Amino acid sequence: MFEQTISIDRMEQAVNLFGSFDENIRSIEKEYNVTVLSRGSDLKVSGEVEDVAKAVRAIEGLLTMVNKGETLNEQNVRYVISLVNDGNDDKITSMTNDCICITSKGRPVKPKTLGQTKYIEAIKNNTIVLGIGPAGTGKTYLAVAMAVNAFRAKEVNRIILTRPAVEAGEKLGFLPGDLQQKVDPYLRPLYDALFDMLGAENFQKYQERGNIEVAPLAYMRGRTLDDSFIILDEAQNTTPEQMKMFLTRLGFNSKIVVTGDVTQIDLPDGKQSGLKQIVKILKDVNDIATIRFTEKDVVRHRLVQDIIKAYEKYGR
Repeated sequence: MFEQTISIDRMEQAVNLFGSFDENIRSIEKEYNVTVLSRGSDLKVSGEVEDVAKAVRAIEGLLTMVNKGETLNEQNVRYVISLVNDGNDDKITSMTNDCICITSKGRPVKPKTLGQTKYIEAIKNNTIVLGIGPAGTGKTYLAVAMAVNAFRAKEVNRIILTRPAVEAGEKLGFLPGDLQQKVDPYLRPLYDALFDMLGAENFQKYQERGNIEVAPLAYMRGRTLDDSFIILDEAQNTTPEQMKMFLTRLGFNSKIVVTGDVTQIDLPDGKQSGLKQIVKILKDVNDIATIRFTEKDVVRHRLVQDIIKAYEKYGR
């Protein structure tokens, strides 16, 4: 049996580290088959040599996050454990703790993974960014947060959010109402993100003034979009022709963020995805960045990660 000691400077560090009913420390004990005991300002970790070394690295990683002002929860404890297991725990210090945006309820929006940090930096430093990865990685939500931040800072005059109205096993014609009412369900995730950032009242006000536009991709044709932050969501469901049409809408002092998951294409059989194609076409073009998320960047329920892993395994 091997034992190693970690010193903790302040009591509030220990409270955050242990979590409610010691759930954070229990996760580490279970993952590495070690015992963690608190003795005054010290933590004693005991078990097999290699297991203790990993557990200590995980605890030190969590303390780094606590010192950056993060509140620990199941998701970021799980994420730190995955970084330790991959030998990437030294990268925790490079994760930015900058607040991108404050939601209408006063909650700060921050990147929670290395992939999300790279994504935010790419959006800051490039005119066009392609964010590609599985569900739950924050592709759309963070892009909307960056758009709201740019709008509040008066860097752009408009936020334009769009997505292709492609049917996922259902027919638009069977939905009640006029065309706008038919496509609104497809745009709902974009509305939800904007409501969260701005509040329903502010959203309504900006939409009436024309500062915010949420519309199907078909509405973009023939326009030049200046002074705008433009987000194309669910881009895996664009055709190559639609993707070219959309990217060539870019005007002066504008940014474009394209998000999608190439494993969830709802196009009819035989139709090529514009997102898959554009990644290859634009890979060597300056001022365009491609960020790829993995299941490790999933910030939803733990089972979402497990489901994505299971699908990848089945696909192989």
